This record gives sequence, structure tokens and C-alpha cells, in this order.
Amino acid sequence: MKQRLITLLAALFITTATFAIAAPSAPLSTPVLQQNIGKGKPTLVFFQNPFGGPCKAQKRELDKLTEKRKGNFTIAPVNAMDQNDQKAFYDYGVRSLPSLVLVDKTGKISKVFPPGIQSVETLSTALDGLK
Repeated sequence: MKQRLITLLAALFITTATFAIAAPSAPLSTPVLQQNIGKGKPTLVFFQNPFGGPCKAQKRELDKLTEKRKGNFTIAPVNAMDQNDQKAFYDYGVRSLPSLVLVDKTGKISKVFPPGIQSVETLSTALDGLK
């Protein structure tokens, strides 16, 4: 009986650990996300207020990254000022701006960056780390 209990607990632990390791699929809450995520290229989901200073600074970094990487990823902007984009903020748990989420080419969330401005170097390293 004790051996069965140990076996059952071990199986439960392994099953739970496997689910915890699997990357969640990226929510497709807006038309822009639906058009870009899981289409064969990595996607940076950019949560922004286009009128805010930090978001403008992040956009400049993303523009530099786009020029440097020559189209091997896409950017999916999610606008805090657009009521149609609000659900995406909740789905991704975004509470501060600017925020970026890296989604791999299959549509799985690969990395959630801390809120704030991310440099070209930081973003390049994350893109290079995708499988």
C-alpha cells in the first residue's frame, strides 16, 4: 500500500511538473494579434500608450531592432488607448507600460519582459535564444 502511494505521488508530481514546464499559447485577443502570432515568425507583442514618453522611447528601440534584424520577426502593437485592445491587457496580465511579450513562431509565449524600456541588445538576445 505504501509503495502504491509513493508511486502515485511520483506520477502526480511528474505530470504536474510537465504541465508547469510547457509554454502557454499566446492569447489572440485582438485582430493584430490574430494576424501576427503563430505565422512562422517570432512576434514581439508591444503593449503601449502611443502618447507616453517611455512608450515612444521603446518604439524607437523597436524601430532600431527592426532595421537591424531585417524582418525576421514581427511586432504586434496593443494600444492602451484603443478600447478594442483592452482584453489583451487582461489576457496577458499587463499592468504597466511599456511592456513586451516575446511569442515564438509557433504561438507559444517564450518570454515576458519586465515593464519598462528594453534595449535592442536585450531584445536581440531574446530573439537569438528562440529555438
